[in-house]
Formats: sequence, C-alpha cells, structure tokens
Amino acid sequence: MHDKMGGIYEIRVQGGGANHRLFCLLERDAADLGGSSIVAVDGLSKPPRTAASPRDYKRVRRYADEFLLERTVLR
Repeated sequence: MHDKMGGIYEIRVQGGGANHRLFCLLERDAADLGGSSIVAVDGLSKPPRTAASPRDYKRVRRYADEFLLERTVLR
C-alpha cells in the first residue's frame, strides 16, 4: 500500500458476493514470533466495485501503529 498506509500489505480475496481484505505487516527476524512472520492486523469485507471507507483505513493504520509501538517497547 502507499502514502499513509505504507508498510501495510493487503491480501485480497473475492467470494460469496463480496471482496475480502486482510491487512498485514511483515515482521523480520522476530525471535518472540518464532522468526520472520506475517502479522494480520485487521480485515474487512465490502461489496464488489466499492471503496472501503476512510474510517476503515484509519482503523487499520491505528492497529498497525499499536503493534509497531509494542514491538519497539519490547526490543
């Protein structure tokens, strides 16, 4: 993703008449996670050909920032 969502990765799946999104962070060499990991921070489903709301993206960013802050404190 880009701009304010930089550093967050999006997995997209279509099914059941909706588009599903899973938002993840890539964590390298995380000893407490057993090594390099994909960390899911949020997800959403929406009707096809519609945009997710800015509120949804804000929530994803907030969860990602909370995770990253905890990682910084633990190191």
